[in-house]
Amino acid sequence: MPRFAANLSWLYTELPFPQRFEAAARDGFKGVEIMSPYAWPAAELKAMLQVNGLQLVLINSPPGGFEAAGIERAWVASRKGTACLAGHEAEFRAGFALALGYAEALGCPSIHAMAGVLPEGVQREAVQGVYVGNLRHAAQAAAQAGVQVLIEPINTRDIPRYFLNRQDHAHEIIDQAGAANLKVQLDLYHCQVVEGDLTMTLRRDVPTGRIGHIQIAGAPGRHEPDVGEINYPCLFSLLDELGYGGWVGCEYRPARGLAPSATPDGLGWLAQARRAMPQR
Repeated sequence: MPRFAANLSWLYTELPFPQRFEAAARDGFKGVEIMSPYAWPAAELKAMLQVNGLQLVLINSPPGGFEAAGIERAWVASRKGTACLAGHEAEFRAGFALALGYAEALGCPSIHAMAGVLPEGVQREAVQGVYVGNLRHAAQAAAQAGVQVLIEPINTRDIPRYFLNRQDHAHEIIDQAGAANLKVQLDLYHCQVVEGDLTMTLRRDVPTGRIGHIQIAGAPGRHEPDVGEINYPCLFSLLDELGYGGWVGCEYRPARGLAPSATPDGLGWLAQARRAMPQR
């Protein structure tokens, strides 16, 4: 059975953030993702991980750079990354350096370097060189720490004009960057919205070794994986067949929202997967 990681930015949001670690461990998760850990000192996060026997498996690079706001750091919340933004190279590199420091302190093996949203009137071709250059820099810095850099195609229904949307484009970027530790973060929800054909995508791409991380959610509503049009039991079996050894991040919005026990009440899909498949 794949190794599942709870995304604590999406799951257990009915609880204060520090309590989510214990809740995830109680439900049997061994790994967790945190989209943006930077509001918490790394030492505090490390303690929360250790006391609950959890591994942090993924963080995002900061979605925007620093701006003056009367405090030491304030994130540009409206951005979805800066890697593709011409003129923001120093901003991206400062943010990635911060992410890498957290990854090293917390033993996190992967950083998603967020691409960003294309400005109005700017075409992908005009800024692809900026994106590739930033990724080369990030991959080189991360390689020294034994960390992999991930790029994630995201559908433009959820994030209009996001730079990276398709799997073939992600692999083209990897070819251009030429870094062994630069890999694809394959979110099956986003892939279903944009391209579909998930079984053939996995059969084509997992054996290449370029899939560094997988994420799941139901489609089209981005709720639990057993809600919607994707047959996840079939895909979990396929991942085992293909020998995928990475993590599968659970990045979905519980259908019951912030109701008490909203997350654990929606984990029937996980119990079913555990019953149906051999444990690792």
